[in-house]
Amino acid sequence: MHGEVLVTLSPGQEFHLSTQDAQPLTHEEARRWLDDEFMRLECEPLRASGKVLLADKVLTVASAAGARLLADPAWSSQFARAAVAALARPMVRVDVQAMAVTF
Repeated sequence: MHGEVLVTLSPGQEFHLSTQDAQPLTHEEARRWLDDEFMRLECEPLRASGKVLLADKVLTVASAAGARLLADPAWSSQFARAAVAALARPMVRVDVQAMAVTF
């Protein structure tokens, strides 16, 4: 599935990521990649219960990655593929400041 991911870190700091030329991930591959990055980047659950939804993982991984990783073509391509496949949506908007993921 062709997809687009728009990550807004702050006003004026946006990253437009496309999956156009990339091999799609399966839902399970995407979930596993997000799990691995969530742990590697030492992300914290957003909910007091400790439960982490896939949208929460996409948001916290984007936040922890910051501009440095989002500007890395290899990492951002993989992030976009994982976000699109895990959430099963062709367009994903991640607003880090608003702590929101929309479709």
